[in-house]
Amino acid sequence: MLILLSNDDGIEAAGLRALEAALADLGEVWTVAPATEQSAKSHSLTMHEPLRVAAHGERRFSVSGTPADSVYLAAHHLLPRKPDLVVSGINRGSNLSNDVMYSGTVAAAREAASFDIPSIAVSLWVAGGSPHWETAQRIARQVVDESLRQKLPVGVLLNLNVPDLPYDQVKGVRVAPLGRRWYHPTVAVNTDPRGRKYYWIGGDHDRFDDLPDSDGPLCEAGYAVVTPLHMDVTAHEVLPALRTWKLER
Repeated sequence: MLILLSNDDGIEAAGLRALEAALADLGEVWTVAPATEQSAKSHSLTMHEPLRVAAHGERRFSVSGTPADSVYLAAHHLLPRKPDLVVSGINRGSNLSNDVMYSGTVAAAREAASFDIPSIAVSLWVAGGSPHWETAQRIARQVVDESLRQKLPVGVLLNLNVPDLPYDQVKGVRVAPLGRRWYHPTVAVNTDPRGRKYYWIGGDHDRFDDLPDSDGPLCEAGYAVVTPLHMDVTAHEVLPALRTWKLER
């Protein structure tokens, strides 16, 4: 079995090393990941500048681009053949609810799914300075083993989020839909040494919508959560109403 690992935290990330260790015995494992942190890059591809690839040992490569770039290059050029499975992570931080729209971790898995490659994104909701990587390793391995046994439908990827707890304190693994997550909207305004303004955006987690059976509240309560995501993002329930609109030609 040929397995591709990637992430958005970069080739030297502790979570990626943890994932490599967790899946090493499953087959021929390759790692192709961004050279530097690419968090919140979503599904962007580098189309207007060259990509550089560097070797970091046997079957380990870094790419000077995004997570989606890394999976694209790996699947279509670097690997000896199309991988049987792609696993992205272990991300240092959760990717819950609408985070999946921004997440480079999820985008790496989504890029694989776009080529009909089974894929899983794995994130650890880090709460302190000593992340429980072993917990994420053990649960990720369970999800990988079961996904290989059951075989994921074409075009479906799994998004796994693990609470930052010792393994025996995790309440279980639940399957749940995405909810909605809110952050404090923050724009920090500063001035550079030449007197020009610059901005930092992005605030801290605020809350999840009160949807008890959705991914965010469950993970917050101590459950590991698996959410199936589909490549088809069409709002099918809106199609009939939209077809009644009086639109030109």
